[in-house]
Amino acid sequence: MRERAPESLGEAEAAAELKALASEIGHHDRLYHDKDAPEISDGDYDGLRRRNDALEALFPALVRDDSPSRRVGARPSSGFSSVAHSVPMLSLGNAFDDEDVADFVERVRRFLGLSEEEEVAVVAEPKIDGLAVSIRYEGGRYARAATRGDGQTGEDITANVVTIDEVPKVLQGNNVPDVIEVRGEIYLRRDDFFTLNETREEAGEARFANPRNAAAGSLRQLDVTVTASRPLRLFLYTWGEVSALPADTHSGMLDVFRSWGLPVNPEIELCRDVAGLLERYRAIGEMRAGLPYDIDGVVYKVD
Repeated sequence: MRERAPESLGEAEAAAELKALASEIGHHDRLYHDKDAPEISDGDYDGLRRRNDALEALFPALVRDDSPSRRVGARPSSGFSSVAHSVPMLSLGNAFDDEDVADFVERVRRFLGLSEEEEVAVVAEPKIDGLAVSIRYEGGRYARAATRGDGQTGEDITANVVTIDEVPKVLQGNNVPDVIEVRGEIYLRRDDFFTLNETREEAGEARFANPRNAAAGSLRQLDVTVTASRPLRLFLYTWGEVSALPADTHSGMLDVFRSWGLPVNPEIELCRDVAGLLERYRAIGEMRAGLPYDIDGVVYKVD
């Protein structure tokens, strides 16, 4: 049925396919987020999501309660206690061509009520292929860390994340809010991944499939000494709950993060128009093979 264009399907056929897609995508979400063992490529997964989105757009009355468009990630594992995110950790929308990027900027312009002459500043950043995490600081001190989970509830990995060298135990500076949750991606560099796999092979252990699986498997350990032994790294790129915002733009917040001693990707760049966004996308694509870590795209965020 999926060989047929969505607009050629009848309502009963669309309903049946949406049911099958919800089950299939849910299966792959659990493998990726919970088991760290994906069966299909990112491109194939995106194809399933695009098919689901196209059908839902044509048949809005058929959108299911368990639709992939209504959920993020997977449920927390029973091996960890649960943490409710006070500000949900949402999934990202996709853009597949230049026209999609231009449409995104125009939607932002309309939402903000800006004229065609007014600038829409957007931050472009490499999308790190790792494990999303939220880290909470209270009184400037490390308090808690959690995985994204299903976006509403994650796993408590406080004892694991604190072992990562790049995670400050105390934030620097005098403008630190009483409460702030900083969010980003925990990852492994490629060279560290290769070294880890060599060590595992010598010990007779199974090799990790890729750096993302290795990072996730290293972080989600009930024995925190295993996590501590792995060279995990961190880039932070946004925030959740915060008692007082110390900046009024996204790029300004990232500058504040740096001043607090938090790791921020140096390849993040502020763009002023669609041409700048597309140029940055191409530039990141050209440098991709030379980056020391894996990425799976570019993220655009309104400044």
